[in-house]
Amino acid sequence: MKTVLVIGGGGREHAIVDALSRSPQVGKIYCAPGNAGIGLQAENVPLKDTDVEGLKSFAIGHGVDLTVVGPEAALAAGIVDAFRAAGLKIFGHTQAATAIESSKEFAKRMMSKYGIPTASYRSFSDYDEALAYVSSRPFPAVLKYDGLAAGKGVVIAADLDEARKALADMLLDHAFGQGKVVVEDFLTGPEFSFLCFVDGERVYPMPLSQDHKRAFDGDKGPNTGGMGAYTGLPFITPEDRDFAFKEIMQKAASAMCSEGLPLSGVLYGGLMKTPQGIKVIEFNARFGDPETEVVLPLLKSDIYDIFEGVSAGRPVAEPVWSDYVTLGVVLASKGYPGSYQKGFEIEGLDHVDAQVYHMGTVLRDGRLLTNGGRVLMVVCRGKNLAEVRSSVYGQLSRIRCGNLFFRKDIAH
Repeated sequence: MKTVLVIGGGGREHAIVDALSRSPQVGKIYCAPGNAGIGLQAENVPLKDTDVEGLKSFAIGHGVDLTVVGPEAALAAGIVDAFRAAGLKIFGHTQAATAIESSKEFAKRMMSKYGIPTASYRSFSDYDEALAYVSSRPFPAVLKYDGLAAGKGVVIAADLDEARKALADMLLDHAFGQGKVVVEDFLTGPEFSFLCFVDGERVYPMPLSQDHKRAFDGDKGPNTGGMGAYTGLPFITPEDRDFAFKEIMQKAASAMCSEGLPLSGVLYGGLMKTPQGIKVIEFNARFGDPETEVVLPLLKSDIYDIFEGVSAGRPVAEPVWSDYVTLGVVLASKGYPGSYQKGFEIEGLDHVDAQVYHMGTVLRDGRLLTNGGRVLMVVCRGKNLAEVRSSVYGQLSRIRCGNLFFRKDIAH
């Protein structure tokens, strides 16, 4: 039986651990650092996801057959390079290939060079030049920090005042660190997520999903890491999906090979169906969160075979997916994505008849407590969205906690 180490401690990693636990080949699962829910299916290891040397020593010392990387921070820290240099098998991209996510400018330059549809752009390192350019163009303006910013480095400025403040944050105050700003044309249309397993030129698509970024019902309020997600998108046709797969995801994988930076993990396409066709908003170099929690429950194939094959650079059988649809709703701490309190007790989970993924929880003295901004995600599956929506919202009413809120209109 195989021993697997999963790196990360959120809902995405809980979904990965859950999928691995269904594999008949997997005996022991470790998760670093994990969380209270993951601890029910794996052994949590108190190591940070960016502690490359500590994680490498752990994998060697515990006879880990395969490591699976969840968060982008671990990839950007070069964990894949370090593990491979030590002869360890690991699923994830090299530090250099992670540039498709960690540098917005690199990604835009690559798309422009290889004819992958995206908004036109210019990048700036000088505040005055950036402000002059933004002032000369129509609003809203899309401003992106050229680096990892934990999902917070994108501002859609409605007017010059907002643009001035965002540019000052990024280029004068270095709120996210030293880096450039990419200024893009504003696109309109519904967004969706296309995740694929990628090994060099080989691209294996997953079901399409859509997440809801705004904190409150009606897509109001500040942007978050995602308040819910679903599969079975009613606005995407088979032709749309084929175009997105061939002209975007496959092309991006081939382009990275041509650049000498082959991918070897998950490529996430954040796409938009605009009136002019499907275009790329962003690429990420790993599983999305909360999309993973609605996509992986549909996988019928053995995920260990996929992870192991991709990490070894070997073709794998085309993954088989269920034709059910899934819908998941995030329960978040009141105040999120701003400041919030932790340590509130969660009760009633033993009465929930659904998949519950833990995102930010901790177990103290036998009590399950909130320990993050996004705390839990409740996921149901069914034949259609109407059925699955009523299931999820029925189950949510069974969870008791004095400090959680959720959106009531996921997949509206």
